[in-house]
Amino acid sequence: MTGAALRRANLEALVEAQGATRATPPLLLSADPYFDLAGEEFGRRLLLTTDATGAEHCLRPDFTLPIVQAYIADGVGRPAAFSYLGPIFRQRDTGAAEFDQAGIELLAQPDGDVALDQVLTFARAAASIFGVAPSIRLGGVGLFEGLLAQADMPDAWRPRIRNRFGHTEALDRLLTRLEAAPDIVREAQPRREDLIEDVTAQMVAAGLSLSEGRTPDEIADRFLEQQALDAAHVPPATLKLLRDYLAISGPVLQALTQVEALAQRHRLMLGAPIRAIRRHLNGLGEAKVSFDASFSPRLDYYTGIVFELTGPGGQILASGGQYDRLLERLGAKAPIAASGCSVWVDRLEAEVTGPEESTP
Repeated sequence: MTGAALRRANLEALVEAQGATRATPPLLLSADPYFDLAGEEFGRRLLLTTDATGAEHCLRPDFTLPIVQAYIADGVGRPAAFSYLGPIFRQRDTGAAEFDQAGIELLAQPDGDVALDQVLTFARAAASIFGVAPSIRLGGVGLFEGLLAQADMPDAWRPRIRNRFGHTEALDRLLTRLEAAPDIVREAQPRREDLIEDVTAQMVAAGLSLSEGRTPDEIADRFLEQQALDAAHVPPATLKLLRDYLAISGPVLQALTQVEALAQRHRLMLGAPIRAIRRHLNGLGEAKVSFDASFSPRLDYYTGIVFELTGPGGQILASGGQYDRLLERLGAKAPIAASGCSVWVDRLEAEVTGPEESTP
């Protein structure tokens, strides 16, 4: 047996050893949920086709979403565990658009901490099969949301800042805009009726339809909403707090100590999410672990601790975390705890060095 075949067999054994149902979602899936949940950036990587009715479908770009959809369709509430190993399809800048992923998804488990530990252990075990001792980067979505909920700012800005968390450049641009806001000279807000009349007149003069696309009412409401946001002042001290927090990054214990000091200075109650991160450190053993306060996947359904495993060259080999909001976004009527991760098999194979060895 070649080294590659042996590694594949060991990975299959790891997937089967999770005490989970082996998931095999269809290869062709509706594309709409991916556009709704992951946005255009992810959508550009889908391999799309259109059926006779005009509905868009895609070749399976991941396992998590169809697994969760099937779980909801079967009736949510009971604990469930799923594992998988198989092909997914995404367009890449270079290389093949078909490649394998392995992973587990743990839903409605009675102990969320135990579930996340199992997910982390699975990801590290998969890396070990390929001889990789990965670095682990942790992030705290719940920690940032806790800080945001207590920070002094108009409520209208909290969801907008949260939606950019994990998008480093987008969040930096927003904070820069808010830092400049006190210097903006604001005009008096016009009456809605007058604004609608003015927009209607301009659209008619330009030969634009009043019914196709956005209506004058919608354009006016969007303008007034933006003006109200611009007038909602975020204190400079709050903006500095956000900058200081997002800049924290480094060895996990050192970084968490910095977060605790920041919380104490600003009288923020962040003890619970910090303790949640600390609880998982013992299970990570001798791995090189860092904490990055600005780190989050670019998906807003993640809720608690998130992580990435990277190889010596910085390539992401596995990623996942707690994503309790996904099930509600897909139609569940109540919050359901969820943890999972995906392992990039082709990237792990690329980390293997040295000649292939055969075993009898």
